[in-house]
Amino acid sequence: MAKNTVTKEICTYLLGICVPSSKQNAAKIRVRRLELDKHLLMYFNKFEFVYAHDPEKLCKTGDTVLIQNLPKKLTRIITHKVIEVIYPLGDITDPITGKKVVAGQYRDDIEDNAKLFGELKSKYKYDELSKRGSMENKKDFTSKKTYMKYSDDPKDFDPYAINP
Repeated sequence: MAKNTVTKEICTYLLGICVPSSKQNAAKIRVRRLELDKHLLMYFNKFEFVYAHDPEKLCKTGDTVLIQNLPKKLTRIITHKVIEVIYPLGDITDPITGKKVVAGQYRDDIEDNAKLFGELKSKYKYDELSKRGSMENKKDFTSKKTYMKYSDDPKDFDPYAINP
């Protein structure tokens, strides 16, 4: 008798940080894993770099993203796909309460303290300013195209180059 074998594909979700990449339609994601040192019986960080398919350009450099493995590789190096951006760079959200956080305090608490003790003119107004992207090409250069730089010349400084 012939046996019917069913293969089950395992979907693995990983959380990582987007780093600069020179690939088109793909994002380079740094995934942190913990590795056990058997002599010390302690876990230490080990970083892996994975390329994820991102044709919509969802993530920018520094964003924390959720990725999923693909059932079949798209190319030799693209093995995952970007599901969603969990936390954009610079916009910290408490995962339990869902409130925005600034330097260990909730933004609501900072505003309440400002009302109690009087607002300063130098207070940063989060509600009036737009989200990330308003300073693009002024102070935020994550949208610039990066490339691999194979020479390490201190006279030739380029912030968009990546050392391999």
